Amino acid sequence: ILFCGTGIGVSISANKVPGIRAALTHDTYSAERAAKSNNAQIITMGARVIGPELAKSIADAWLASEFDPNGPSAANVQAVDKLDAKR
Repeated sequence: ILFCGTGIGVSISANKVPGIRAALTHDTYSAERAAKSNNAQIITMGARVIGPELAKSIADAWLASEFDPNGPSAANVQAVDKLDAKR
């Protein structure tokens, strides 16, 4: 879980690392979907955008969610993995 002022800079930086899927999250729904639909290994948040209690709720939602490798989003994640392998 990475923080900066907006969460954008650390998201861009983390996504430069091969094999990493980092998602900018500012609400619990986005955090849940980052895990379930995108298999994000990292979430990022903006410390100047959200408060500490919301940040904790977002982290809890992400940690409680799990990607289903046989679910409807699996093909999308595989496509991203193939693109990443070409870098």
